[in-house]
Amino acid sequence: MTTNSEDMLSLFEKFQKYVEEEQARREVIQESARELEQHIRQMMTILQGIHQDTGIKDSPKVINRAKELVGPSSKVYQKLSSGIPPKEYYKYHEIWRGITQKAVFCIALIEFLLSGKLASREQVAAELSLKIDQSEGFHLDLEDYLHGLLQLVSELSRLAVNSAACGDYQRPVAISQFVNELNAGFRLLNFKNDSLRKHYDCFKYDLKKIEEVVYDLSIRGLKSSETKSNVDASHTSNISDDSQMAS
Repeated sequence: MTTNSEDMLSLFEKFQKYVEEEQARREVIQESARELEQHIRQMMTILQGIHQDTGIKDSPKVINRAKELVGPSSKVYQKLSSGIPPKEYYKYHEIWRGITQKAVFCIALIEFLLSGKLASREQVAAELSLKIDQSEGFHLDLEDYLHGLLQLVSELSRLAVNSAACGDYQRPVAISQFVNELNAGFRLLNFKNDSLRKHYDCFKYDLKKIEEVVYDLSIRGLKSSETKSNVDASHTSNISDDSQMAS
């Protein structure tokens, strides 16, 4: 009996040691995640400046200030990566998932403002010092990347409205073209993830808002005849798509 009792105590002492080590590891990871969140929140706050009249007209300064925080964020990701045991990425993924989606959004917004193009998953991962292949360990999860792009669309719909209000009539058109192309890509995906599907539902409303801004500009004669023709065609196409979805 004594031997069995001692064996059981020894077993639970091992359990306790594991629990303590696990708790300590989580605290370290959460500390790094909080540091990362501070950088990302600051980046998002800076990027909100593009919605102001001065920010829309002088977006390069806003972009440069935001880009300065990408490097520090990358270093925190490196710290996180070094503290995660091999093959245990998804065990702790929930801790940094939302933060990473916001980081993707920030980098994608910066890339759009700079070039009008989409920041690829590879580009975002490289800037944050993350891997692409899951087998390599700490990587940029595909769903996190897609959620970040959906956040981008929501921000661009707001930017389209504010740009038009500030007299920048070209930007809403560029946003419309970009978002329509992005929508064509998302339509190829078969959403089995409920969270992604619900997020994509918001995409459709954001797209409609952007098209309404551009269509309003075209009928007010604020665009060239060629642009107006393209806008009318796009607006009609979206109405047709909505009708098909409804049916």
